[in-house]
Amino acid sequence: MTGAPNDDGTDAAAPVDETPDPPHWLRNVILFLSGQTVTLFGSMLVQYAVFWYLTITYQSGLVMALAAVFGFLPQAVVSIFGGVWADRHNRKYLIMGADAAIALTTLALALIMMTGYDAVWLIFATMAIRSAGAGIQMPAVSALIPQIVPTRNLIRVNGINGSIQSAMMLLAPAAAGGLYAWASAASDGTAASLIPIFFIDVVTAVIGVGIVALIPVATIRRAGDVETGYFADLVDGVRYIVHHAFVRWLLVLFAIIFLLTVAPSNLTPLMLVRTFPAGEAQDVVNLAVLEIAFSVGMMLGGILVASFFAKRSRIGLIVISSLIFGALSIGLGLSSNIWVFFGFMFLVGLAVPFFSTPSMTLLQETVEPERQGRVFGFVGIVMAVAMPIGMVVFGPLADVVSIEVLLIAAGVLTFVVVGLAVWLPAGQRAITAARRAAAVGEANPAAAPAAVEAEMHTKDS
Repeated sequence: MTGAPNDDGTDAAAPVDETPDPPHWLRNVILFLSGQTVTLFGSMLVQYAVFWYLTITYQSGLVMALAAVFGFLPQAVVSIFGGVWADRHNRKYLIMGADAAIALTTLALALIMMTGYDAVWLIFATMAIRSAGAGIQMPAVSALIPQIVPTRNLIRVNGINGSIQSAMMLLAPAAAGGLYAWASAASDGTAASLIPIFFIDVVTAVIGVGIVALIPVATIRRAGDVETGYFADLVDGVRYIVHHAFVRWLLVLFAIIFLLTVAPSNLTPLMLVRTFPAGEAQDVVNLAVLEIAFSVGMMLGGILVASFFAKRSRIGLIVISSLIFGALSIGLGLSSNIWVFFGFMFLVGLAVPFFSTPSMTLLQETVEPERQGRVFGFVGIVMAVAMPIGMVVFGPLADVVSIEVLLIAAGVLTFVVVGLAVWLPAGQRAITAARRAAAVGEANPAAAPAAVEAEMHTKDS
């Protein structure tokens, strides 16, 4: 029996959580985050360098749109199956296998480029394969974290993970900028400047896979241990999301943010090169500063969430940060000074953990362990589809309309659509259910998923 929730979202009469901690959880978390950090660093070097190469070389919104399509759409397709695999197989091996496949693809691209063949379609093809690997890895990583972390520590570990990733996002663009500038000078600005960065990515992937291999991770046993087919699992996952009002609402909000905020934000490097041109060498420096400003903000935001906002309302953080994204998009569009532009990008980074960390934590807290892989797979699908759709619209428009106007329009639309998502009756029901689950979860983490279902059934009746 639980009491009414306090103002801070905790249960006034909550019993102590008696769920045993996973064995050696702290050691395993440190190893897992370390392995993911090393791998992430190499991947980010490639991401920044490739994006900068395409931006500086082509300066085309259409090329940026194609890069988004090849970089995200395969992830959406593969995530349909990746979520099912994450619920059926050992998540650790899925993560290791995806990292290894991505590294081999990158190595093959580097070796081909060493022969002098560097057509842009080859870069797009490699981006597509790397994106497909992310479709396997993302749901497995998101579902593995609550498997090795005590529920009471989830938001703190997610916040720390976000801060580590942000620190890598701070280091990676600086390192990528130096490496790219050096390699570009040696190769006269051709695509061959990417080769050294590709080799670094392969090495970091090998190290990361080796570290993750040290973590003991069991395959999740389903309730009742009933064997079903892949298609049945997929259908069950779709049915679960369709009938789970809170998960459905959160996925819609993810789509809104990625469509109206993340997609146009990907045009900020192009805006930087067009609006504040400074020559190729200085453009690389400015692009690196832009990414560093975002990363510093994101790192500080992750620290704030983990340190001071772990007990705050998850829903409150999600809604407020969503509206802030709209305001910052307008600010980016109105920037007439490069340092003001950098300042707004810092604030965008600062706001990201206030959206992403509580979103992931709520899903980890409210979805049954045996379904988390599929749910996070659909999260990956939503993000991977919304982003390229947004870029398909905003990218070509950026060649006929100023990016500043697009950013302002996207910010205004974000206000309108997020407001509707919050104030419509369906949104209100989902928010109420999530708050109730958070209160129950403080008392008994294992009961949180059932609390959401019970709340939604009560509202529906």
